[in-house]
Amino acid sequence: MRPTIRKTVVVIHVIASVALLGEVWGLVVLNTTAALANDPELAHAAYRLMPALVFGGGIPLSLTALATGITLGLTSHWGLFRYYWVTAKLVLLVVVICVGMLLFDPEGMAAATEGGIAAGPGRQWGQVAALGTQIALLMTATTLSVFKPRRKLGGHRLAAAVER
Repeated sequence: MRPTIRKTVVVIHVIASVALLGEVWGLVVLNTTAALANDPELAHAAYRLMPALVFGGGIPLSLTALATGITLGLTSHWGLFRYYWVTAKLVLLVVVICVGMLLFDPEGMAAATEGGIAAGPGRQWGQVAALGTQIALLMTATTLSVFKPRRKLGGHRLAAAVER
């Protein structure tokens, strides 16, 4: 990959990754506000706002970060399966996406607060925990990007063959 194109892909990757972290943080704030609200209408409004963040930000940003990360891994000397930190970042992002798909349910929470009826507290805090997990995973991936542990994966010849 030419240096200018590579730098452009790196910039897009960093922007998408940092924006995804911010989007998840916004969801944490909204979800915590809804969970702590004594006003069921406020909770309902917060839950109704979350899908806009997920579909307007979370999904496109996570897919952009995934696509650019894979592109960078396949076209750089780091490789996709050559170093632990690169592979770990890939796995962390896939887990973030899976947690978002499987555990986070703002529409279900909004339905549970329809008509001013509060959702069960355990379910509310379960949603906050799912988002907190995503934050921790994204922060770990960011830390790996900065420190770049140099340890290679075992069987790096096999990994190099997979990347060709």
